[in-house]
Amino acid sequence: MPSMTRLLAEHTELAPHQVEHLKRLVREWHLVADLAFSDLVLWVPDEDPNIMWAVAQIRPTTGATAVLEDVVGESITYEPEELVVQAFLSGETVATSDNQLSTGIPVDIHARPVILDGQVIAVLEQHTNRIAVRALGAMEDSYVEIAELLIKMIGRHEFPMAGEPFHPGYSPRVGDGLIWMDAMGNIIYASPNAVSSYRRLGFTLDLLDITGQELIEQAMPDRNVDALALIRGNQVREFTVQQPQVGLRGRLLPLRELPEGAEESVSAGAVVLVRDITEVLRQERELVTKDATIREIHHRVKNNLQTVAALLRMQSRRMESAESRQALGEAMSRVAAIAAVHELLSQSYDEDVLFDDVADRVMKMVSDVAGPGVRVRREGSFGSVSAESATALSLVVTELCQNSIEHGLAGEPGEVIVQADGNGGWLEVSVLDAGRGLPPDFSTDRLTSLGLSIVRSLVTDLDGTFELVPRDGRGSAAIIRIPRAAGRRQVDPDGE
Repeated sequence: MPSMTRLLAEHTELAPHQVEHLKRLVREWHLVADLAFSDLVLWVPDEDPNIMWAVAQIRPTTGATAVLEDVVGESITYEPEELVVQAFLSGETVATSDNQLSTGIPVDIHARPVILDGQVIAVLEQHTNRIAVRALGAMEDSYVEIAELLIKMIGRHEFPMAGEPFHPGYSPRVGDGLIWMDAMGNIIYASPNAVSSYRRLGFTLDLLDITGQELIEQAMPDRNVDALALIRGNQVREFTVQQPQVGLRGRLLPLRELPEGAEESVSAGAVVLVRDITEVLRQERELVTKDATIREIHHRVKNNLQTVAALLRMQSRRMESAESRQALGEAMSRVAAIAAVHELLSQSYDEDVLFDDVADRVMKMVSDVAGPGVRVRREGSFGSVSAESATALSLVVTELCQNSIEHGLAGEPGEVIVQADGNGGWLEVSVLDAGRGLPPDFSTDRLTSLGLSIVRSLVTDLDGTFELVPRDGRGSAAIIRIPRAAGRRQVDPDGE
């Protein structure tokens, strides 16, 4: 199914702030769908005003669906009997006169214009399945009345409201529990789930016998909250109530109405959605514990690797052979490079590593081992690197720096420059020296150096490329290019 972002970009001429308004509407319209027991489809005009495109769709979680097929990405052309077209051209709500059959199901359809800046920018099509309509009761009557208020607010671009955005999986929804208050803070209706949630908090009073002020004060005794101001306000607020064995998440949405003959809307009370998040909080506590355990493991691995590096350093000092001392020194550098990554991972909860710190530690270590007269410095930034690829990249940088010092500078004083470009979809790293350069017949296909063989193997594992070429003027350049997604889980860029 094509994303809303792509469809809006490909087919409409809406201004950026109009597009953002529609995206905010779609993020919040689950409230309307669940309260109205209806499917919603959002239609926007094409560059050709005779064509309308369906860019988003939602089904209710509180009732049966009326739109069996996914219609996102479909278009309709101008026909006088099309309700969407009528609503778009007239700027007025258009509805079917009777239950219209849709795939054999009687369905009520309303096409409601979405107006912004004095113009219709979209049409919200509402489909209600009448054959599976819920039996009327206090809950159904309350839900439908609230839905009608919200739909009228959409027409006056008063919904969605500013404030805290809805977070799927954490913010409460209609089915979790609903409390409806009037403009004076009196509770008109409380759903059974809402009552149960407050009962778990130890709240024993009948919700219909108290005011919204008392309810919120009971739920948040340590907060100085003016509940009436929140109810009559124009911003969405969320709050969390935590007790030793239970947790509650609340979401307060003010309602507004336009009295007949009035020019400005007034407060019509508010809806408070509530959700028992005891299990969510328990899982969060477990995740914090697991994260702390993982960090401690990284810390201990780092300590163990540093111990191994120290033992290698001590062993190298006892070696009489210069070749043996050099081999142990290189092994010590490799172990220390891996330790640097684990040290950073032990200090952060993030899955990515800001690699500049790792690179600077590696370069300082290589400089210290190389001795006086040799300097290694960084230009540019690596940016963030996934934890999965950070270890391999730290080894690559270590080996390339050591190779430039050993073979490029060949024991002479000099400077090695590590240039990093982390912008775009690729990370490009160039290790430059002004040494004696490469032999005329040099080829990476005939590498015999252990260090460069390690580099080529690691870069291949990261789906990257490696080349070692002469520099313009004097010296050589080792260049690697690694996709930024290496080792990172793929995510839908639209998030939809």
